[in-house]
Amino acid sequence: MASLWSVLSYIRSKQLAIILFSFCWTLIHSFSEDAESCESLLPGQYLCKSPKIDDATQEPENCKDLVAWVECLPAPNISCLLSNGTKYKFSGYEVGFNKSIPCRNVSTYSYKVAVALSLFLGWLGADRFYLGYPALGLLKFCTVGFCGIGSLVDFMLISMQIVGPSDGSDYIVDYYGPRLMRLSITNETYRRTQITL
Repeated sequence: MASLWSVLSYIRSKQLAIILFSFCWTLIHSFSEDAESCESLLPGQYLCKSPKIDDATQEPENCKDLVAWVECLPAPNISCLLSNGTKYKFSGYEVGFNKSIPCRNVSTYSYKVAVALSLFLGWLGADRFYLGYPALGLLKFCTVGFCGIGSLVDFMLISMQIVGPSDGSDYIVDYYGPRLMRLSITNETYRRTQITL
């Protein structure tokens, strides 16, 4: 019986030593200034500049492969590691890192022109000719916009940006204008939401 008590007290002392060691280790590392990469800062710890917008395409000037880059400024008194590995304390005016933002593939088709053509000359098929669908434009011209019903349907589809240019590009829409984003739920997105919960 005495040997059982000695074994239990030995185990308890080892557990106490492990708990004390882990507490001290956590305390030491909480007071040390280990800097992380600037890219891993939380959203409230940095501010990204607005992208420079190209007047012709209404997309960021440095858009390439559907991705553009903007400069981000860490908040004052934030210390983090730059891309070259040096630790730097920011004052709020220096660029710390670049962040990627999505951009769109646009060509020469304007959203405003397509909607105006569909509204006023849709019964002649001008909207479909403009978007690069000559067969449908000719069919609408010959049938007077499918007796007006096709013109109304096309106006709705073009204004909701469901029907786009025939080359697969996006409309030129003002960068801060009425852009629509299509959200879809597939089995893959459903599985991702289940995993993140």
